[in-house]
Amino acid sequence: MKATIWHNPACGTSRKTLAILQDTPGVDLTVIEYLKMPPTAQKLAQLYRDAGITPQQGLRTRGTDALKRKLPVADDATVLAAMAEEPTLIERPLVETDKGVRLCRPQDTVHEIL
Repeated sequence: MKATIWHNPACGTSRKTLAILQDTPGVDLTVIEYLKMPPTAQKLAQLYRDAGITPQQGLRTRGTDALKRKLPVADDATVLAAMAEEPTLIERPLVETDKGVRLCRPQDTVHEIL
């Protein structure tokens, strides 16, 4: 099974999710450090749609200026554009497999798509 994780190595939850993926037999893993290679707004829209959440639900508010910028109440296009421009606004980790997409907070959520 192919799996892609949008990963931040400084995040404990992201590291734990990555470890689960690495320890799961048969997983062909791609790791994308999204702070270095941010996804496009279009890719983020697809990930959130496939995860069944809104861009606002995928928005990281802790340690960012998202609240000051009123992003939690902004329209989808505004939130997605802000995330693509400033990837620290993306809550992590996002994992995509053939079975779907999950925002893996907590990390055990990844088991739903393995």
